[in-house]
Amino acid sequence: MTTSAVDPSRRTATRSKAGASAHRKLLFAGLVGSSIEWYDFFLYGTAAALVFPHVFFPDSSPLMATLLSFSTFWAGFVARPLGGLIAGHYGDKFGRKPAVVVCLLLMGLATFLIGCLPGADAIGVAAPILLVVLRFVQGLACGGQWGGIVLLLTESADPKKRGFSGTFGQMGVSFGVVLGNIAFLSATAAISNDAFLAWGWRIPFLASAVLFPVVLYIQTKVEDSPEFKELEEKASAGKEVVAQAPLKQALREHWRTILLGCGLLAATNALFYISIAGVLTYATSELDMNRNDLLTISMLSCIISVPVVAFSGWVSDRIGRRPMIIAGGIAIVLWAFPYFMLVNTANLGLFFLAVTVGSIFQSMTYGPIAAYMGELFAPNVRYSGASLAYQLAAITVSGGTPFIMTALIARTGTTTLVAVFVALMGLVTVLSAWRLRETNPAEVRNDPAAVPGAQLGR
Repeated sequence: MTTSAVDPSRRTATRSKAGASAHRKLLFAGLVGSSIEWYDFFLYGTAAALVFPHVFFPDSSPLMATLLSFSTFWAGFVARPLGGLIAGHYGDKFGRKPAVVVCLLLMGLATFLIGCLPGADAIGVAAPILLVVLRFVQGLACGGQWGGIVLLLTESADPKKRGFSGTFGQMGVSFGVVLGNIAFLSATAAISNDAFLAWGWRIPFLASAVLFPVVLYIQTKVEDSPEFKELEEKASAGKEVVAQAPLKQALREHWRTILLGCGLLAATNALFYISIAGVLTYATSELDMNRNDLLTISMLSCIISVPVVAFSGWVSDRIGRRPMIIAGGIAIVLWAFPYFMLVNTANLGLFFLAVTVGSIFQSMTYGPIAAYMGELFAPNVRYSGASLAYQLAAITVSGGTPFIMTALIARTGTTTLVAVFVALMGLVTVLSAWRLRETNPAEVRNDPAAVPGAQLGR
């Protein structure tokens, strides 16, 4: 007798293949969206170091113009916690995807408008004011998108592969820097320096319009994470409650974890922003090094860091999240003084060595953090808790580091205190990871039925 019935095992295999294909598309969309988002955000840092002092603060001394430019750079980091709070609130209540889509749209629009801004010569003091406003919007968008993208990636992944899946959001940081440097190098190679300062710097900002098709793809092709949909189903069945005030609940129940999560990022953020912004200004103004050579070195070091980020996330799936973060933090403590000794030689090869080795060490800590942050919080407050921890590090360490570096060097005439600052940030990361629990311990990794982060919220 014949039958048209389909073998259940074949149906299961088909669904499994479809799920794997959908997840690969999500990984790709997350990587591309995150890369362009960070391109927009970091593009400002390069411009703040090399262009904005001339365009928006032309009447100030070189030192004061640089400090003012970096203060506007800081405005984006001041806004990031607020963006994380707003996106976290709505992302925990209504879904990860809607929050991500809104944040990506805001980032693309703000960056495009920066490329349209007249300089101070044209509209006077209104120019830097509008620059700060748009930088603030960039910060809001950046603060909200990180938590949404990494949660879409990790919550949709096989529980045993969350560390690696989360790195597709983390790798966007390096690709964003690379894309920004390519944009600036291409513009400076194609036109004269005067033309670049007059109008050429706008081209990389206007190019951010390519983010909009990515937003459309995520909106139409990507589904929200299975964990959030499961949370919604439980809430509709009365089995679990979606937090009505997720931020308040996260602060009340997890404030220690939020502060320690912020500390996890101290080392990687300090060294990263010194390498892509602070050291560019120092090397061009104090060491008379070539701007394009430095941008090339920054780009190459970020390319090298990409596989390190992916590898560290992969390793964290096998040995736990904390060991990689602690190892990277200790390495940054030990590398802080050699880093600046090599930079101060003004030798391109040694400069490349300093920045690249530092990039490898900070990538070791950064890779596992996407999965680790999410696993530290319960699903109904995860977006709020993870975003707040991540963005607190932005305002306390990231945005102020280039400003602090410039001010310390101007006051002391040396980089010694900057090296001390980096080493202290490394210690903060090590101690924070030491105090936090492991969310992917051996008993979970070795049990096929166990889920990493199963002890969430306890």
